[in-house]
Parts: sequence; C-alpha cells; structure tokens
Amino acid sequence: MGLFSKKQKDKSARQQETKESTSKMDALVRPGGVFMMQLLMKERCEMPPVERMTDVLSEHLGRIEAVGSAAVSAGFAARDYEVQFQDGKVPVQLMISECDEFQADRIDDMKRSQMWDCREERDRILSECKYHVLAHDMLGGGLPSRVRANMLMDYLEALMELYPSCEAVYFLNSGKLILADEIRAKEVAGLKRFIRFAVNVRFFNVMGTEDSVVDTLGLSLLYIEDIQYHFHDMDPNWVVNHAYNMASYLLENDAPMKNGDTIDGMAEGRIVQNIQWKCHFEDALIAPERAVLDVCMGEFAAGGRYD
Repeated sequence: MGLFSKKQKDKSARQQETKESTSKMDALVRPGGVFMMQLLMKERCEMPPVERMTDVLSEHLGRIEAVGSAAVSAGFAARDYEVQFQDGKVPVQLMISECDEFQADRIDDMKRSQMWDCREERDRILSECKYHVLAHDMLGGGLPSRVRANMLMDYLEALMELYPSCEAVYFLNSGKLILADEIRAKEVAGLKRFIRFAVNVRFFNVMGTEDSVVDTLGLSLLYIEDIQYHFHDMDPNWVVNHAYNMASYLLENDAPMKNGDTIDGMAEGRIVQNIQWKCHFEDALIAPERAVLDVCMGEFAAGGRYD
C-alpha cells in the first residue's frame, strides 16, 4: 500500500496485544504509558493559585475540576476526556508538581546528542535552567490516540500560559527539547503539534560502517509503533523528513501497519509513489528496547534487510 492509503485493523485488539507483550518495557516508551514533560526555568517560581490554574486549563481543555492540591503538587480532572472502565467512566487526571531543582546531569550524553531542535542552545539551556516543573497525565492511555494527542498539546499550551518564565520543555518520553517560545508562537496546529513537539526523530552513525540509523521516539505512547530506518548512501536529512511525514500520517489517519505493508519511498529527497518500501515489525536497533516498524529502503537498505 502507499503511504497515503489507509489500512484498517481492529484497534482495541491491537492495543490489548501490545499491552500483553510490553509489560516489562521501559515505562517511558510503554504503549499507553504516562506522558511526562519538564518545564525548565532559570529561577524558582511559585505554583499559581488553584483557581488560576483551573481557569487557564478550562480555556484550553474544556471542563476542568481541581481534585486535590498540596504544597508539592496539584491535580485536575479533565471532565471532557473520560476513560471507560468496567465500573464506569473516569476522567483523565492532569498533574502539576511544585517547582523543584532540575538535575541536568540525569540526561546522558546519548540523549543530549539527539536534541536536534535546539542543538545550538542545548548546553546553555541545560546549564542555566536550575529548576523545573513536572507535568504529566494519568489514565490518558485509555483515550483514542488522536484524542489523547490533541489533549496533551492543549495541556502543553495551557502550561506555557501558566508558567511564563519557562525557557524550554523537555519531553521525557522522547528525549526532545523544545524552546518554550516556539510552543507559544502557535505556528503548528492540531495533531501536527504532537509530532512537532513530542516525537523525536533521532539519527545515529553505525560505528565501523558507512551505515546510518534514523528512528523515532514518542509514538508508542499512542499505541503507534515507532519507526526505524537502517540505511546507507542516502542523505540522512531526507530520511528524517520521511520519518516525520510517516509519523504524521500514521497519527492523523489512525492507520496501523501490518507486516509486509509498503509505503511510498523517496527519490532525490521527495516522497514518490513509484518507489515502494516494505515494512516489518522488529526489535529496535537502538535503545530503549521496544518494537519498531522497520522500513526496508530498497537499494539503500543496510544490515542485510529483507527484500
């Protein structure tokens, strides 16, 4: 099938299969897991009053109810985002911590090397920002993928309004670092926000070879398999562009793939329909351990990939 054709599959069955096979997976990439982000800032800040937080969250997310607050955190029920359980529906919870010290040394060299979106300012941000506010959802994994993605990005935009001193946002699930002003600019809309801000497309050279690997982190939280390319003799920037386009297509069209499906390939940096690349599910080549949708790039495929 082409990249812009939709492939249907029972989604509830797919999610159940994924849950059963990933019970021991790294919590940061586990399908349906908790979405976490750190708001980084130079100076310690006070948590806004609960009434103020409720008002701003309501402007972005609809019906919001404060469900508990303490000196160290505040919680809110998103009444327009409910998850069905056997005993009834329960609203997704949105949690915000107090401002605390940010420990930049917990971000290792590998993660730092993949912060492509603000590479020139990465070291300055991580050294100057001494404090952070942690924000995350609870029960969000029970929402449909597109609904959750939009909810999380509305939540992010509300946080940018609540915390004007925020310099950058670090997305723990994908290792992506984004300048807060880019989020505040609101130049990206809809589901594309999740791909732009929360999904990280990484690039690695394979030591001792002329091969490269491009993969994604961040899609798995939405029950969409991350994508992987193992290749040679193609401009990595083209492959990165292909990965972002494919990630956007899979999310926007709710289009799960199956082993052996094909997608539109590339020629001279452009996605074209007359070149088809075959896809299979494999274990990721690069940590963290997870299942990925591996794209075999035809004559550019490396590592003895399948035809």
